[in-house]
Amino acid sequence: MAETKPIRTVRRGRIFPEIQWTEEQKAQSEARREAFYQRCKPTFDRVKAEFIETHYNWYVTVEPDSEEYFIDKDLQTAWQKCHDKHPGKLHHTFRINESGVCGTI
Repeated sequence: MAETKPIRTVRRGRIFPEIQWTEEQKAQSEARREAFYQRCKPTFDRVKAEFIETHYNWYVTVEPDSEEYFIDKDLQTAWQKCHDKHPGKLHHTFRINESGVCGTI
C-alpha cells in the first residue's frame, strides 16, 4: 500500500499586515531619530578626531546618556560590547571615516 504525501502549501507575502502610518506619525518618528542622532554626534566627533588615523573604517557605537563609546573592527562586536554594558538602552553606530557613514548606496 503506497502512502500519500500531504500537499504542502507555500505561504507567500508578509506574515504581518503592513503598518499604515499617517504623515504626522512619519514626521514624529523622523524627528525622534534625528534628535537621537544629534545627541550621539558630539561623542562621535570627539572620537573620530582621536582615532581616524589609527582606526580608519572601524566601527564606533555610542550610548548618548553616558557618552560611552565602543570601538571594534567588526560591526556586530562593537554593537555587542555596547549592548552588554548598557542593556535595553538605545545606541547609534558610526564608522570612523570622513563621513561617519557605515555604507553607501
